[in-house]
Amino acid sequence: MAEMHIQGLGVIDDATLEPHRGLTVVTGETGAGKTMVVTGLHLLGGGRADSSRVRASSKRAVVEGRFLTASDAPAVRVAADAGADTDDDGSLIALRQVTAEGRSRAHLGGRSVPNAVLSELAEQVLAVHGQNDQLRLLRPAEQRAVLDRFAGDEVAGPLAEYQRVRAKWTETVRELTERTERSREMAREADLLRHGVSEIRAVAPEPGEDHALVDEAARLADVDQLRDTAAGTQAAVSGTADDDSDTASALSLVAEARRRVAAVEDPALRELEPRLAEAAAVLVDVGAELGSYLDRLEADPDRLEQVLARQAELKQLTKKYAADVDGVLAWAAEAEEQLSGMDTSEEALAALAARRDELAEELAGHARDLSAARRRAAGDLAAAVTEELTGLAMGQARVEVGVEPRQAERGDSAALPVDGSTLHAGPEGVDEVELRLVAHSGAPALPVHKGASGGELSRVMLALEVVLAGADTVPTLVFDEVDAGVGGRAAVEVGRRLARLARTHQVIVVTHLPQVAAYADRHLVVDKGSGEGGLTRSDVRAVADEQRVTELARMLAGLDSTETGKAHAEELLATAAKHKSEAPPAAS
Repeated sequence: MAEMHIQGLGVIDDATLEPHRGLTVVTGETGAGKTMVVTGLHLLGGGRADSSRVRASSKRAVVEGRFLTASDAPAVRVAADAGADTDDDGSLIALRQVTAEGRSRAHLGGRSVPNAVLSELAEQVLAVHGQNDQLRLLRPAEQRAVLDRFAGDEVAGPLAEYQRVRAKWTETVRELTERTERSREMAREADLLRHGVSEIRAVAPEPGEDHALVDEAARLADVDQLRDTAAGTQAAVSGTADDDSDTASALSLVAEARRRVAAVEDPALRELEPRLAEAAAVLVDVGAELGSYLDRLEADPDRLEQVLARQAELKQLTKKYAADVDGVLAWAAEAEEQLSGMDTSEEALAALAARRDELAEELAGHARDLSAARRRAAGDLAAAVTEELTGLAMGQARVEVGVEPRQAERGDSAALPVDGSTLHAGPEGVDEVELRLVAHSGAPALPVHKGASGGELSRVMLALEVVLAGADTVPTLVFDEVDAGVGGRAAVEVGRRLARLARTHQVIVVTHLPQVAAYADRHLVVDKGSGEGGLTRSDVRAVADEQRVTELARMLAGLDSTETGKAHAEELLATAAKHKSEAPPAAS
C-alpha cells in the first residue's frame, strides 16, 4: 500500500498516510483515533459501513487507498474483471464513501463497483489482524481453518478431493433417503406423470402441428372464395381460355408494349425492350403457379372433418398440459426426465445403496489422507508457535495442535465409517482441531483459552499471527494492537518479530508499546486537538529524529518532558537499530 487518505472518519477530519514498504507503526494517545486507521482499511476492504463512524461535522466519510501491484498480480485481474483500470504508474486506486445516513459507495480504478469487489481485492493485497481476530481464533472451526491455512497446498489438495467426493456422497445419501421415505408419494406422482406421457404419446403431436392445422382448416373452409380469387387473378395475368374478355390481360399488354418499342429506331426506347421481356417471363411464371394452385384447390369435406377432429384431440392436450403443442411436448420431455429419477423399485433402491457405500469407502480414504496431512502440519505449526513463544518470555511454554476425529452422534445424516469408527463427515473433513497450551514443564495441556492468562493469551495469539503471517501471500499485513497485555522484555521481542516480518511484507502496526514503535521504519503519530465547535480533531503526522524520541518518551508513561524519558527512548531506538542490523538477509 503506497498511500491512504482519510476524510471525515471518526475524529480524523482530513489526513494522509504514506506507509513505509517495511514496518510502519501508528501511535497516539488513547482516544486520538489510532483505530480509525484500521477502520479505514476495513472500509477499503469492503467491510461493513457504519454511519456512526462518520464525523459529526461531516456529511460523509471517505477513505481512498493506492495499492502498488505488479501487472500480472491477482489484484489486477480482480480489477480487470470489474472493468476497472490501473493508474498511469500501474497502481490501483480504491475508494469507499459512507454517508451520515448510512449509504455506502465503492469505486475501484475510477469505476463504481459493488463492495464485494473491494472484498475480493483486499483478499489479494491486505490482511488485517486485530483483537477480534484473536477472539475468533478461539473457536474450534477457526482453529481448523488456521491449521489449513498454515499447511497450504499440503492440506488444500486432499481437502479439495474430499469435498469433491463428499458432494457426490451426500447427494446419493439424500436421494436414497428421499426415495425410501417418500416411496408411496413418489409412486403416486410417477403414476400421474406416466399417465400424462402415455396420453401425449397416444396422440403423437408434431412440433407446430396446431398452428399448421389452423391454416389448413381455414383454407378448406374457404375453398370457393379462394378459387374465385385465384381464377380472377390468373385471368388478369394470362387471360381466359376463350379470350372473349373485354379486358386485356397483363401478358397481352406487355406483349403490345414490346412490339411498339421494338418498332422504333430510338435507342432509348429500344433499351426498354429487354426489361419488358423480363416482365413477361415473370407474368408467365405467376400464371403457371396460379394454374397449379387451382388444380390442387378442390373442396374436400372429408379432409376438413379430419383436420377439425385432429384439432379437437390436440386441444384436449393443451387444456391439460400447456398452452400449445410445443409446450405439451416440452412437458412430456420434462416428465420423462423426472420419471427417470423416481424409480422406487427394490432394484433401484439397492443400486443407490450400493453407490452410496462405494462413495462412502472412497470418501473415507480421502478423509484419512486429509487427517494425516493435518497431523503432519499440526506438528510443524506447534513447533513454529512454540519457537516464537520462547522469544516472547514464555520459554517454558509449549503449544500443541491436536487433530482428533469427531465422532458422529446418533441420527447424524453425515455419519461415515472410517477405520472401524463412525465419524461426522463435515464439509471440512472428519477432524476437530484444538490449540492447547502447556504453560510450563509438568503442566497439563489445556485449551488456550483455559490454560493461559490474559497476557499469555495475547502472546500466544501474537506468536500464532506472526507464524501465519509469514505464510501469508498478501503483500500488506496490518496488526491492530495485538500486543495488548504484553510488556517488558516480551514487548521488545514483539517488535523484533514484527521487524523481521517486515523484511518480506509491508507491515502496519497500531500499537501502544514504545518497545514495538522503536523498530519502525516509519513512525506515524495520531495527534488529538480541538476543531471547530469544540469537536475533537485528529491529524496524522510522520515523526523522525527528535520528534520521534519525544513520542517514544511520551509512550514511556508520559516521560516526554524529562531527560530520563528521552534517554530511555534513545536507548530503545539504539537497541532496535542494533537488532535490525544483526538480522539475517531476507529470503529472496
